[in-house]
Amino acid sequence: MIYFDNSATTAILPESLDTYVKTSKQVFGNPSSLHYLGTQADRLLTQARKQIADMLQVSSEEIVFTSGGTEGDNWVLKGTAFEKHPYGKHLIISSIEHPAVKKTAEQLADFGFEIDQAPVTAEGFVDVKQLAELIREDTVLVSVMAVNNEIGTTQPIKEISKLLENYPKIHFHVDAVQAIAKVDTDEWLTPRVDFASFSAHKFHGPRGVGFIYWKKGRRMQALMTGGGQEKEQRSGTENVPAIVAMARALRVVFEKKAQRPEHLANLKRALIDGLSAYNKVTIFSPEENDAPHILCIALKGIRGEVLVHALEEKEIIVSTTSACSSKKNTESSTLAAMNVSSDLATCAIRISLDESNTMAEVEQFMIVFEQLYQKFSKVN
Repeated sequence: MIYFDNSATTAILPESLDTYVKTSKQVFGNPSSLHYLGTQADRLLTQARKQIADMLQVSSEEIVFTSGGTEGDNWVLKGTAFEKHPYGKHLIISSIEHPAVKKTAEQLADFGFEIDQAPVTAEGFVDVKQLAELIREDTVLVSVMAVNNEIGTTQPIKEISKLLENYPKIHFHVDAVQAIAKVDTDEWLTPRVDFASFSAHKFHGPRGVGFIYWKKGRRMQALMTGGGQEKEQRSGTENVPAIVAMARALRVVFEKKAQRPEHLANLKRALIDGLSAYNKVTIFSPEENDAPHILCIALKGIRGEVLVHALEEKEIIVSTTSACSSKKNTESSTLAAMNVSSDLATCAIRISLDESNTMAEVEQFMIVFEQLYQKFSKVN
């Protein structure tokens, strides 16, 4: 099998899985308990928090554990909205955000908040000038993803950060789920970023666990109340084995990050060069300012799900743009925001790479793609 769907989820690292199993067996105490079993579990939480913070070059107290990227996005948007509503009820998101941000914004609109969506260029980058025109006196939050999950555009976070330096009271949130360990941290975790969301299963950790970066001094309301865990900001007994395994996975991928971008870029370039030879193929991912691991293409006249299943029969696994909406057979929301025609957008598939992928796999993909291209051409 050739697995080219790493933006949907990644295989858990053996080191991470081993850590999860050992911690589950040996450290089963509740971190909130006063006895030594609780102290042992709490100590592991503290170590994991520090390891993650050190890798991001932030303070340990700025890392809060969650169940993943969706919870992180929900928390920052709702927590900011409810905390700052006396000062304003206006939020800005980009038009290409993940559903975890978009649908949260829609829910907040039902609560009486006003939502604006910053448009993107035809290449899929947030238009910073138009975003600036949306800012109002009652704007309380701007949320823009670091790397688009469908076409791989690396968003101008530095430029937006510079813009928001003139608006210190506005919270700036970055969904960094697709960026961490793929794009240099300096590109998306600028000093102006107040919150960032992360999910472990996108970097070879276990599912159902993640964290947010929460800049010291910023305030937002808790999403879940109860026993007061995570300094009373995120109640619920912490999933210690998963959190420790997440920290282990992140440490392993960070140790290899120097080689990763070049390797992924070489694989992606080979795919682009090969696919560009077909006149019915459209490549949506840009040539510049793109993440090295995501490539979005369309085979004109062939719906995305048809091509996905045809490749699957050859044991090549890809997806139709966002995995979160792939089963709904809907067109890519990112491509729609880029004004790509519906007929072409519904043909889109996403190829997402990982450091474990090889050039031999890319070559095999191209052999299979040639066969399918000829087959579909005859059918048409």
